Amino acid sequence: MINFKIIYKVIGSLLFIEAIMMLYSLCVSLYYKEDDIMAFVISIAITVTTAIGLKYKGYHAENSMGRRDAYLLVTLTWVIFSILGALPFVISGYIPSFTDAFFETMSGFTTTGATIIDDVESLPHGLVFWRSMTHWIGGLGIVFFTIAILPSLVGGSMKVFSAEATGPIKTKMHPRLSTNAKAIWAVYLLLTVGCAASFYVAGMSLFDCLNYSMSITATGGFAPHNSSTGHFHSAVIDYISIIFMFLSGTNFTLLYLSLFKGKIKSVVKDAELKFYFCVVALATAGIMFFLIKDLNYNLADSLRYALFQVVAFITTTGIFNADAGKWPHITWVILSICMFVGACAGSTSGGFKCIRSVILLKIIKNEFRHIIHPKAVLPVKISNNTVPYQAQATLLVFLSLYLAVCLFAYFSLTCMGIDSTNSVTIALSCASNVGPTLGLEIGPTMSWSGIPDAGKWICSILMLMGRLEFFSVLVLFTPAFWKEN
Repeated sequence: MINFKIIYKVIGSLLFIEAIMMLYSLCVSLYYKEDDIMAFVISIAITVTTAIGLKYKGYHAENSMGRRDAYLLVTLTWVIFSILGALPFVISGYIPSFTDAFFETMSGFTTTGATIIDDVESLPHGLVFWRSMTHWIGGLGIVFFTIAILPSLVGGSMKVFSAEATGPIKTKMHPRLSTNAKAIWAVYLLLTVGCAASFYVAGMSLFDCLNYSMSITATGGFAPHNSSTGHFHSAVIDYISIIFMFLSGTNFTLLYLSLFKGKIKSVVKDAELKFYFCVVALATAGIMFFLIKDLNYNLADSLRYALFQVVAFITTTGIFNADAGKWPHITWVILSICMFVGACAGSTSGGFKCIRSVILLKIIKNEFRHIIHPKAVLPVKISNNTVPYQAQATLLVFLSLYLAVCLFAYFSLTCMGIDSTNSVTIALSCASNVGPTLGLEIGPTMSWSGIPDAGKWICSILMLMGRLEFFSVLVLFTPAFWKEN
């Protein structure tokens, strides 16, 4: 049986964290004396009341959790956080439609970065800060954050971590999961502070520094300006963004080992990081060629814009410094591949993940060798570690689910009247938690407000499934999940 009491207790406790996040945004509103103050006050009151109610229902809960409890907890946490997180937008009146507000908040927490707001600069500072906060807390995971600061709260932490973490291989640096969580959060904080400080030195205001750093280190994409980092027309800011996007797309375990333990060799030898770097280099070179050939860009500008967009798409950050929708269509194909592949497992990025791509390529290579040598035993090895057969089978199931869900979303959006190019890239963008699309109707610099409400709900569900890597959500819809034994 599912232990609902522990689920109520944990979600109730987590909602206090969401209320504290809203409190920070309220402080920003009070500082700027804008009209969203009461919206945050009411939202905090509703969130705290809900938290107390759930804590009461979970009173005297046994502090242990089974695998099914963990999957249900993680999915419900993200949904409830998004429902309550939508309240400041709705109550303030800046996004009066609950569908739009839920879409915006789900896009924030899942670090997708797709927005339905046509004019972000018209929002008060508190709401802009709230959008960035949703990115930042969702970057490494809401429940993962709790494991780091309140390990005793979540019984069965490893099961919860497995339900929320990204990638096929969950690397542990320490026997205690809470110690791992704290180490990874230390890297996350270091990247955030480093990014904000770099932007400040480059000439950004303090408010912009905080928002862009939270968005970039979470590989989210929400920005306080309509033209994203293109607003600044600064090569320095663009290259700072590229560096921190790339680092945020790297496995945080590797970053921890290199930054805090000095184990540089483990980083250099990592097969996934090599693949990640090669994809970025090849995609950038390809787009540079077409920008120079078809649009007469000079070498410096072609490098800057191509590298920026490639890193933004492959890390699923989704910020932009140019309108890639106006580039040659062949560059759309390259960026769509980057969007699908994604960056490294164990990072804040979405997508299929480089580690899965490496494993898949090795499986294909072995299959061709099996045709020639049918009796050969050919293990799949990644950085001297053998990938178990079960993990290989799970990867192929994951790929099948990924493509099937994208195909369903593409078909549904096309039936709603959205053109084929946009439907494909919207589906890929949501499933990979990227944000921008590539098309003429809803391009990388445009909002998603033109999508019908039914399409927004489909996209919201797809964003959640993409962030929790499909299995954690879809397993809830299987009959076996709800059986007693």
